[in-house]
Amino acid sequence: MKALRLHGAVDARIDEIAEPPVRPGTVKIRVVRAGICGSDLGLYRSGRLGPEHRHPIMNEIGPKVLGHEFSGLVTEVGSEAAGIAVGDLVAVQPNIADGTCPACLRGEPNLCETYGFIGIDGWGGGFSEYVVAPADNVFVLPEGFTAETGALVEPLTVGWAAVRKSGAAAGAAGLIVGGGPVGLAILLSLRAIGASRIVVSEISDRRKALAASLGAEVVDPRETDLADFCGAGMDVAFDASGAGSAAFDAAFRSLRTGGTLVIAASSREPVAVDTTQILTTEKRITGSFAYTRADFQAVIDAVAAGRLDPRPLVSSTIPLDQVIEGGLDHLLGDGRATEVKILVAPGID
Repeated sequence: MKALRLHGAVDARIDEIAEPPVRPGTVKIRVVRAGICGSDLGLYRSGRLGPEHRHPIMNEIGPKVLGHEFSGLVTEVGSEAAGIAVGDLVAVQPNIADGTCPACLRGEPNLCETYGFIGIDGWGGGFSEYVVAPADNVFVLPEGFTAETGALVEPLTVGWAAVRKSGAAAGAAGLIVGGGPVGLAILLSLRAIGASRIVVSEISDRRKALAASLGAEVVDPRETDLADFCGAGMDVAFDASGAGSAAFDAAFRSLRTGGTLVIAASSREPVAVDTTQILTTEKRITGSFAYTRADFQAVIDAVAAGRLDPRPLVSSTIPLDQVIEGGLDHLLGDGRATEVKILVAPGID
C-alpha cells in the first residue's frame, strides 16, 4: 500500500509498504479521509521523530507514517475487539497512554508520562491506505456522519477540551487569539455550549472571513487593541496562536478579574508573566494538552446532535499522491494564508 513516511527533516516520501496485519484487540481500517495538522508540519520541517525514534509503548522504529486525524471504513476485526463490525465508519482517537503512571491513575491519561500518538509515534497513520488500530481507540460513528466529518473529530476535540479546561458555560464571553484550525475548533465548541459573545483575533483574510461566518466578532490585532475592544471583560480567553508575548499579553489583558486564560498552542518564544497581575486580579492561566476519551465521545455526540458542524473548516481535499507538494509544502508556504483544513483522501487517484 501507499503511505507517507517521515525519513528526516523536510524529507517525507510516498513509500510502497506492506499492509499492516490485524492483531488481537485491533481493527483494520481503510482510510477515507485524513486531516493535515500543524503538528504534521512541525514534524516534517524538523524531522524530530526520524527513523531512530522508538516510542516506549509502540516499540517501533521509523520511518513512521504520519497522519493522526483520520476516519475510515473497517475492513477486518481482530479477536477480542468487541462492538465493531466490518463496514463501520469509524474515527480513531490517536493519543495513547500507559495506564500506570500517576497522571493516568488520577484520571488524566492525556498527561501520561509516556504519552504517544498513532500517526506520529508509530502504529501507522492516516496518510496511508490502511491502518490497524487498537479497538479501544476506535469509535464507531453514528448515522449522519461522513468520512469528512469523522476526520474532523480529532481536531474538534482539541478545541472542545480547551473549552472544558476553561470552565466556560452557557452565557460566557470568550476571546480566541488565533483563527487557525485549533482556534476555529474552540470557536465552534464555544458556540456549542451557548457562549454569549465570541471574539476572534486573526490576521489572515481567509480565516477572518470564516470566523465571522461562524458567528464571531473578528478583530485584526494589527489594527485594534484587543483589551480595549473586549472591554477587559472576557470570562475566558484562549491563546491558539503560539505567537508569543504579544498574543499572550493581549489575551491576558482582555480577561475580566477572575477570568481564565487557556494556552492551546506552543509558543514560538519564551513568554514573561507578571505574577503581581495574577495576584491582584486572580486571573487564572492553564494549559490544555490533547484530550481524553470522554472529550472524544462528547464531540461525536455534539456533531450527531447538530450542535457542532465542522464542515466549514475544510478548505481543500487532495489525493495522497499530492500530500507533500499540495499539502505540507503548500501549508508551509502561501497556503498558510489561504487554507484552513486540508483533508487527504487516499482513495483518490
